[in-house]
Amino acid sequence: MIVDIHTHNTSTRAQTIDTVGIHPWYASTADLSLVERGATAANAIGEIGLDFACDVPREEQEDIFRAQLALAERFEKPVVLHCVRAFEQVMQLLKDYSLKAVIFHGFIGSVEQAQRAVKQGYYLSFGERTFRSPKSIEAMRSTPLSHLFVESDESTTPIEEIYTKIAELRGISIAELTTATEKNFTLIFNS
Repeated sequence: MIVDIHTHNTSTRAQTIDTVGIHPWYASTADLSLVERGATAANAIGEIGLDFACDVPREEQEDIFRAQLALAERFEKPVVLHCVRAFEQVMQLLKDYSLKAVIFHGFIGSVEQAQRAVKQGYYLSFGERTFRSPKSIEAMRSTPLSHLFVESDESTTPIEEIYTKIAELRGISIAELTTATEKNFTLIFNS
């Protein structure tokens, strides 16, 4: 089974998840009741987080992020994170919650940031954007398979091609990568 942990492609044949959440870009106009109503049916709360490269005031982003982390904790749901130029703040806020699982989608941080996240038990997801940055490639290579996911996000590149590229960059077989992501998926979403 090929897992695509974060995709906008509704016609994919990969294993995906249903999420509900308020993206930080929309924190100013957020209706948290929609997340609360949808949380029971969703597999995860997401894509939520902080994006300090956008124009939405940081305080508003942090408020809605905290509220959604509290919902994820209450409903015992994993979270899928959007984190842009806000790694330290996200890591600090996550400490206040007991979450089923944390998945950094589209991780583009450094090796050191990847290691810190993994040390906390968090998962990192990599996709096509990873290939644009040597720093992100090294972070992906340093992430243990036990904490790694693959995603297509908004890319039109088939998820199978992204798996192929990541497997090549890690020097492993596609089967080994697929088995690892399937195991991670099962651990989080079938337990």
